[in-house]
Amino acid sequence: MALNCGIVGLAGTGKTTLFNSLSGGRMADTQMSGKVNIGQVEVPDQRLDAIAAIVKPAKVVRTTVEIIDIPGLVKGGGSQKGAGQFLAEIRQTDAIIHLLRCFEDDTVPHVDGSVNPLRDKETVDLELVFKDLETLEKKMQRLDKLSRVGDKDAKHGLEVLEKLKAHLEEGQPVRTHAVQDADRKYMDDCFFLTVKPVIYVCNVDESSALHGNPHVEAVRPAIEAEGAELLVIAAQAEAEIAQLEEAADREAFLQDLGLQEPGVNKLIRAAYRTLKLQTFFTEGPKEVRAWTIREGTLAPQAAGVIHSDLERGFIRAEVMRHEDFIELGSEHACKQAGKFRVEGKTYTVRDGDIFHVRFNV
Repeated sequence: MALNCGIVGLAGTGKTTLFNSLSGGRMADTQMSGKVNIGQVEVPDQRLDAIAAIVKPAKVVRTTVEIIDIPGLVKGGGSQKGAGQFLAEIRQTDAIIHLLRCFEDDTVPHVDGSVNPLRDKETVDLELVFKDLETLEKKMQRLDKLSRVGDKDAKHGLEVLEKLKAHLEEGQPVRTHAVQDADRKYMDDCFFLTVKPVIYVCNVDESSALHGNPHVEAVRPAIEAEGAELLVIAAQAEAEIAQLEEAADREAFLQDLGLQEPGVNKLIRAAYRTLKLQTFFTEGPKEVRAWTIREGTLAPQAAGVIHSDLERGFIRAEVMRHEDFIELGSEHACKQAGKFRVEGKTYTVRDGDIFHVRFNV
């Protein structure tokens, strides 16, 4: 499964710079071009590298994350002509990366005249909430017409959505609204923007990459109150690192910043945690590959991620843990050590499993 994340934020927060640091590309500024930039980012995974070092396959295939650089929002922008395209891009994402400006730079004036990430956060949050209110009111109008002619289901749906409307009118996102599972059907076809999980990224200057700064601390309590992930990334420095061709040069740049790894690694891990995703592996002489599934996926459905025929004709899965394979050095050694298991249709695949599927169609 492909993971899709959209970067949102006010104009001038450094969204395109963050996009370049993730994608390693130099893209046009979307605020100027009016276009949406899309990039594919390979997911770094040391476990995959270690498996490949043992197997020495013909190729190694990593999972990827699609990153969308959505043009900067402005106050009232959700109602402006052309905003629908960009809001539609947010609707297509699995998760939102909300970038907050936490750096001072006189050459990049702030749209509101001063750097205040808490204010910026509230501005973007409210724009998305207002758009969801518009969507909700249209749905309620349809249900109201049906309820007036005696449709009891529509009447109940209207009652459910009235509660959601009150929640949104308090400035609260859809994702924090408690609703019975049976009543979600009245909401699911609305494709609300604020139902998306959010990862907050504080974009700081190079000197603040390791410990943050007062701007980060000012916005931290609000983000922690949401129970959301908060990352601190120096996007400009990371974009420069991404352009270096030699791994040794990238490593040296990171060390100068006091960092052990690029921000992209932290961001992808945060996205996986937020969306409750995990990785399993397949290995053989032709290919060592990483696959993404949701937590709690059963073996037949995990097999289906590889190919639909494998799910349809699933018989059993042969499973090793990646740490056992890396320590012992081969599938044969895992079998000899009792670290090779046969699992059936009720097996829940774990993060880091090495997986072989036996099937018949």
